[in-house]
Amino acid sequence: MARARSERIVIAPDPSLSGLSRSLLARLAKLGIATKFDLVLHLPLRYDDETRLYPISHAPASGPALVEGTVVECDIKYRPRRQLICYLEDGSGVLTLRFLNFYMSQVKQLSAGTRVRAYGEIRHGFHGPEMVHPRYRVVLGDMPVAAALTPVYPATAGLAQDTLRHLIARALNDCDLTDTLPPALLGQLSLPSFRDAVLLLHNPPPQIPQSELQERRHPAWRRVKFDELLAQQLSMRLHHERRRSAGAPALRPRQELTRVLLARLPFELTRAQRKAWREIERDLSAPHPMQRLLQGDVGSGKTVVAVLAALQCVENGRQVAVMAPTEILAEQHYRKFASWLAPLGLEIVWLSGSLGRKEKRAALAAAAQGAARIVVGTHALIEEEVGFADLALAIVDEQHRFGVHQRLALRLKGSRPNQGAQPHQLMMSATPIPRTLAMSYYADLDVTTIDEMPPGRAPVTTKLISEARRAEVIQRVRDACMAGSQAYWVCPLIEESEALQLKTALETHAVLTATFPELRLGLVHGRMKGGEKGRAMEAFRSGEIQLLVATTVIEVGVDVPNATLMVIEHAERMGLAQLHQLRGRVGRGAGESICILLYAHPLTAMARERLKVIYENRDGFEIARHDLLLRGPGEMLGARQSGVPLLRFADLNADLDLLDAARAVAQELLRDQPPAARRHLARWLGARHEYLKV
Repeated sequence: MARARSERIVIAPDPSLSGLSRSLLARLAKLGIATKFDLVLHLPLRYDDETRLYPISHAPASGPALVEGTVVECDIKYRPRRQLICYLEDGSGVLTLRFLNFYMSQVKQLSAGTRVRAYGEIRHGFHGPEMVHPRYRVVLGDMPVAAALTPVYPATAGLAQDTLRHLIARALNDCDLTDTLPPALLGQLSLPSFRDAVLLLHNPPPQIPQSELQERRHPAWRRVKFDELLAQQLSMRLHHERRRSAGAPALRPRQELTRVLLARLPFELTRAQRKAWREIERDLSAPHPMQRLLQGDVGSGKTVVAVLAALQCVENGRQVAVMAPTEILAEQHYRKFASWLAPLGLEIVWLSGSLGRKEKRAALAAAAQGAARIVVGTHALIEEEVGFADLALAIVDEQHRFGVHQRLALRLKGSRPNQGAQPHQLMMSATPIPRTLAMSYYADLDVTTIDEMPPGRAPVTTKLISEARRAEVIQRVRDACMAGSQAYWVCPLIEESEALQLKTALETHAVLTATFPELRLGLVHGRMKGGEKGRAMEAFRSGEIQLLVATTVIEVGVDVPNATLMVIEHAERMGLAQLHQLRGRVGRGAGESICILLYAHPLTAMARERLKVIYENRDGFEIARHDLLLRGPGEMLGARQSGVPLLRFADLNADLDLLDAARAVAQELLRDQPPAARRHLARWLGARHEYLKV
């Protein structure tokens, strides 16, 4: 029976761990374990096979093995360093056990005549076969070998494997492992029951190929991964439904000012831009909050679509806020919005932390009184003193750079709790999101993609050049600037210290000033005051500066069509998304543009792969796909600020079939079997799914 739309799923948290010492609880917390069920889902990293006992002479030479024998001698040796040497004999041969770190109690424990079972990798050294630091136990009586593979769990300092195994075994007995999903559905998906899956993963029989377990291809692993993906999809769908049930101003298309703007634009909208505009126009007309992500490659024309959305809001007599993460990007938006909309008689206000007291007071008053229809700024927009008369649309650019609380704070500026109304929200990103990431982490958002570039843009040629050929690069920069073009010289990224990055930028500027006495140079870095930064950028735009030395602060929001050459120093230190964004600062005019990636040896395997990808690809979506493969979703989502639980078991690249199935099943369960959805969320997320992603 279908669930009524208004019914709310309430989750009861799992019972917490009890009866454990405070120090043990603290160590478990480091592993993310706070409940008994967290222990059930603390799955092994790998397995040791202690189900077969080998004679010493027949133990495999590669890989670990289990042997048993009698200690014939055990003594502390001092050459070449202090170590405990123990000789084990079983009738077929002698094995040396070598301990470089040991306790005196071990010397007594491994005295001559003691029967010992040792597990480890056998190496054949100068004195015959030996194990270094094996795991061992004293054999008492007729002790059987293990019946299942021995799990090896993720651990932390002070938490032994035996302790973890004991706690997990107890949790498996105490927790309710009955299925949350209907048997018919499991049969349809060829998945085992949840109980069978977790019991097998914690204690797999020896006949299962270890490769199936290690590579997470076994049906038991597929069940766990499907359950995790399903919980995420259920949570995202619930967030989506909750947002749709909230109220928002219905901003009907009026078209008066819009028609005037479209007639004045010096270009025609592309097919993709028109499609994106229609989707946003439809959302803004609805009486519930729009939550749409507008994504497109660098230079695809997202800003004009955002301007059209803002205009639809303004034509309904309401206000718009536009927030960007850096002053350069926010100022770029202010310039674009002002150049297109000020001639239509609209007041656009600029608000940033660098404004003088008088200017800031005027901007705040214009926003609070409603005189300013559009307010553009940085994080300054979410400061407590900022108020809006009638905010109905919040536009957030490069949204992944803002934390979840910052995005929420801007939305709350336009909320009217007494009326149950919220502003619409349009998020923009020039870092394209791979399809699998959008299906998983952005499943509660509507995603619009601009997949077409405006005509007349020449592709940027990318060149990889070693630091050893620096003189050639310098000559190329000199030739380009003397021929009338402009160039960027991007300083290396130094993640450890903003101060070090500033020092590097200043040194680079000084060296290049001496290198190019015939050129006019400028400098832009993140520690400059807003006014200084703005003046430097304006001088570069106007052509007064020929070569701009900059840190990665120019990654977004810089549009100078005459800049046709970029040099990126130590490109091997930068990520794919950053390199692609920086490269997008050139090629914004009709002239041929070049991006030179200067790299230094030695290159790590990861750096080599990144440079290969950026050299071979211009398509931002293809680059994003490679980025996901290299970095994983956690980093791509932006410093884990998304507010969404990150996947622990499923792999978005390898498990696309499970993700597709989880999306379909989530919709089906919420519609037809809400109790099953409730049970599944309770098991996997507890109360955590109530944390609203904004």
